[in-house]
Amino acid sequence: MNALGIDTSNYTTSCALYGAEGFRHERRLLPVKPGERGIRQSDAVFHHTQQLPALTETLLAGARGPIEAVGASAKPRDVAGSYMPCFTVGSGAARSIAAALGVPVYLFSHQAGHLAAALVSAGRTELLHQPFIAFHVSGGTTEALLVRPDAETVFSCELLGGTEDLNAGQVIDRTGVRLGLQFPCGPALEQLAAQSACSFRPKVCVREGNCSLSGLENQCAAMLADGASASDIARYCLSFVAETLVRMTAQAVVAAGDLPLIYAGGVMSNQLIREAILQSFNADFASPALSCDNAVGVAALAYWKKEGAV
Repeated sequence: MNALGIDTSNYTTSCALYGAEGFRHERRLLPVKPGERGIRQSDAVFHHTQQLPALTETLLAGARGPIEAVGASAKPRDVAGSYMPCFTVGSGAARSIAAALGVPVYLFSHQAGHLAAALVSAGRTELLHQPFIAFHVSGGTTEALLVRPDAETVFSCELLGGTEDLNAGQVIDRTGVRLGLQFPCGPALEQLAAQSACSFRPKVCVREGNCSLSGLENQCAAMLADGASASDIARYCLSFVAETLVRMTAQAVVAAGDLPLIYAGGVMSNQLIREAILQSFNADFASPALSCDNAVGVAALAYWKKEGAV
């Protein structure tokens, strides 16, 4: 049996099949015009409606076994008032497909999908049944979470820390666009940073689990104005984010105890940031392919729900 998952996030259309033998997935970034730092929700909704049918057709063409459950991301997080129009495309499609097949549909948060994808790719699915500390770090979220099992939502997330202004992915993308890179800028900025011979130990701002990253954007702009190389600016930006997450992790462990550490979200695909964290902590990460927005997590959640595993 397979479960179909659909995720229509702010920047990626994705669908996946998850079953006992593993998973397959298809995804496509939403088009963003050169020089721009994001996309309007109305445009995201339009592009999802254009991209999802073709991706689903490709995915299902290679399906083996019946689809007995459908899952989708319906909102950003499992908190009151969490809503983004782009998720209505995927959740609506999931409901229609489930009705046509006569199978159950399960709706989850985008964040829950990221956490599930991290557990799947890290081989840590036993954490579905015990507490752990998770970091969800992307363009839209920078959060440290105490995660506990929950019968309804699978994950119950208590906020241990977050950002007071910009998200980590926002700073990375804004810096990358300033340097002439195409949005989203994470992979290209990492490649640029690898060309720098500099080593930075930036002074970061982390208090009681919460960070501030707006100063980083200003510092990168000042470095560019002063004639610093693009590679050095990229290296400084990623070093700053890495040190921030190390400090946040240390404070989260003090607050919640010595629990397993899981990192998810697009920013966590960055190797420089991963290595900085692993120098201080024993941690598990979503694979680079499943760090970025994808439907594998919600497909897995739907499968586990149908099987009664959660």
